Amino acid sequence: MSQMIEIKSHDGRSFAAYKAVPAQGSGPGLVLLQEIFGINAYMKSMADRFAEEGYVVLVPDLFWRMEPGVVLGYEEEDFAKALGFNGRMDIDLAVRDIESTLDAMRMQPEHAGKIGALGYCLGGKLAMLAAARTQIDCAVSYYGVGLDAFLDEVPAVQCPMVFHFAGDDAFCPLDAREAIMRALANNPGVEQYVYPGCDHAFASPGRAHFDKPATTMAYSRSLALLRKVMGPVHDLNALWERHCYYEFATRDVDAVMPTMVADPYVNHVPTMTGGVGHDQLKRFYKYHFVDANPADTRLIPVSRTIGSDRIVDEFVFCATHDREIDWLLPGLAPTGKYFEIPMLAVVCFRGDKLYNEHIYWDQASVLVQIGVLDPKGLPVAGIETAKKMIDESVPSNTLMRNWASSEGRPV
Repeated sequence: MSQMIEIKSHDGRSFAAYKAVPAQGSGPGLVLLQEIFGINAYMKSMADRFAEEGYVVLVPDLFWRMEPGVVLGYEEEDFAKALGFNGRMDIDLAVRDIESTLDAMRMQPEHAGKIGALGYCLGGKLAMLAAARTQIDCAVSYYGVGLDAFLDEVPAVQCPMVFHFAGDDAFCPLDAREAIMRALANNPGVEQYVYPGCDHAFASPGRAHFDKPATTMAYSRSLALLRKVMGPVHDLNALWERHCYYEFATRDVDAVMPTMVADPYVNHVPTMTGGVGHDQLKRFYKYHFVDANPADTRLIPVSRTIGSDRIVDEFVFCATHDREIDWLLPGLAPTGKYFEIPMLAVVCFRGDKLYNEHIYWDQASVLVQIGVLDPKGLPVAGIETAKKMIDESVPSNTLMRNWASSEGRPV
């Protein structure tokens, strides 16, 4: 679903662009703006990822006026070449080429709806200039370099934008970042985020300063803006319900897997059970999860929060330990004991498919309830944790030996 295409420039010439199309065949448009390294593997991978989210993506070659087809890595020699291209680049012509890319997007047969722009580094600066000078519907800037030289154009930004700043960006010192943020603060359509302890290019896996937690947070915030302004909006609740139905009601692994992306993963945090990738996860589901759940398994929903790309589900897992439960109590023979556990599931989606699940619970509470952990002298509780989750009148602070010491003291 990807290919190189040619785009006509405003001055009658042409330049290349990488095009990625969603599996469903159509969607809103996203112009992805390069770092100083050209349309390299990272830019193509991000284009493919946003296509998976439902966007028709174009990545224009913005160095073509100096040298078409520049593809650079992150080693010292390539970095020096990239800086050379960046220093010689005509920013005004680059914005005109972005405008030509927008025109080309509107002519793509797969494009439907609005168009946004998202850029990294050099592309982060160009995303803001595109928002100020072209008719795009929204934009996202990742650690844009040199934004402080274009603060006079901030008032011209009329579309919603998100800016991601690295807290320790060597290319955007604190004084410059604060000046940029002050200028942007007057625009109610702009969201600004700073990632403490992160350096430039924190969202690029191939770079030395890659920071996965910050990357994940920034990606989710970026996607929230794109979804809000352009769509596509998926019924995440229905998708999650169908996935759970196949897991717990029909126990049909062959039906579960198509609800997920091609390369999904699941992690049950307390026991580190699950799988990464289709084959490992299907193996886990087939032999260690779906049929490993006790016969009387039931879930009591407590709350559900639905975001742009994820669901946070709060529930109580109830079952009798009538078999070895590989994913929950690995290695422990059945005790026949009934237990109830408060659980939290953070479920991430890509487009209309599940991408990953992080499931959390208090393992000590489970061990107490099945009788293999003596709670005496330990700050752990049994079934009370589940009861209190549903009924707040269950007493608090019973494990705190110092709780009585504050009785009657001023508050």
